Amino acid sequence: MIVALIIACEVGFWVLLAAGLAVRYLLGMRRTSVVLLLCEPVLELVLFVVTAIDLRNGADPSWEHGLAALYIGFTVAYGHYTIRWLDGHAAHRLTGAPPPPKPPRYGMARARHEGALWLRTVLMAAVACALLQAAVWYVGDGDTESLRSFQWVALRVAGIHGLVALTYTVWPKKDPGQLKEETGSALPARDPEHVPDVLVRRTGKDEEQVR
Repeated sequence: MIVALIIACEVGFWVLLAAGLAVRYLLGMRRTSVVLLLCEPVLELVLFVVTAIDLRNGADPSWEHGLAALYIGFTVAYGHYTIRWLDGHAAHRLTGAPPPPKPPRYGMARARHEGALWLRTVLMAAVACALLQAAVWYVGDGDTESLRSFQWVALRVAGIHGLVALTYTVWPKKDPGQLKEETGSALPARDPEHVPDVLVRRTGKDEEQVR
């Protein structure tokens, strides 16, 4: 039941999002689109309430309840970000508005972008862990092993994402265009003694005769 409801909430999220953008940019009904988009959090609220009722009715805590907590945490952290990203692209495609700015690809700007995404993942993990801990307290002396295991899943996801984001700070990706300007070539400059012999033009016969 919980898994089916999660799928229904995910489908409902995209249906409401598509309807909201269509009403805004194709029909020009901005207020109606706002109402549709504001219905998005209601889906997570319904999932939360149903999960709590399921536990209250004596259901054994399982991976389904843990998955529901992760899903709610993800939508809280990334839901608005996804809506804003798609809204920018819809405005560009349907009304000729300027295209939304692309995320940076190189240097410390890319590192800051990845760090901001990681903070969203931290928020996702925090929300999921808080909901799972509330469920643990609610169940009391019952078997809560599956709920605690999903807390570790959320923490591991945040930890792995953090390590990936850190690599962009420790080893920032360089812009090939800037590298070419600095070195005069797309390849890093080398000392003459390090250039392979095959890259050095050999002396021609005419030059040997002149010598």
